[in-house]
Amino acid sequence: MPRSEIEILNELIARYPVLAPCKKSIQTAYEMLRDSYEDGKKLLVCGNGGSAADSEHIVGELMKGFKSLRPLDKQEKQKLEYIHPEMGALLSSRLQSPLPAISLVGHPGLTTAFSNDVDNGGKIAFAQQAYGLGNAGDVLLGITTSGNSENVLLAAVAAKAKGLFVLGLTGQGGGKLAELADVIIAVPEKETFKVQELHLPIYHCLCLMLERHFYGE
Repeated sequence: MPRSEIEILNELIARYPVLAPCKKSIQTAYEMLRDSYEDGKKLLVCGNGGSAADSEHIVGELMKGFKSLRPLDKQEKQKLEYIHPEMGALLSSRLQSPLPAISLVGHPGLTTAFSNDVDNGGKIAFAQQAYGLGNAGDVLLGITTSGNSENVLLAAVAAKAKGLFVLGLTGQGGGKLAELADVIIAVPEKETFKVQELHLPIYHCLCLMLERHFYGE
């Protein structure tokens, strides 16, 4: 029997009791992401090091099927097959419905050019991307174990100036990002590797909840 979104969250807390203090913020983060996607918006994600890898991981779970099948609907398939019967048939049987998400760590041409051409460009590359790609109602997810990564903080400021919601995924206390984020999920650990160990089940839970809402499970 398919699980509800709240059952998915409850299962997370049962498996990781240490995350019980984060339950409310995870629920609020889910609702913010759900409402944004329902409005036809998208998610931008950024972080450094292991959090950069997490950014790519999250996008991989959202842009295609995670646990659920996400076939295109009949109208979408017909459009593809109308454009080209043979190639459209292949695409209509293989493409999956996405939850649009962009990892800001995956654009080396832009970020290296910006870092090279602009003073302090390395610090504000994420901000440039958030400002250029973000639209009002989108969500920026900034991942920083300390909550104090300068390039993530600058991206949050740029995002809020464009009307994006900001979601922070951090370690204990939330750092400076807690002052900027609309929602902060601050796991109760301080050491980087321990924080990262708890970030993964949280974003998997969020992806599962979103997939359950939009596509069933």
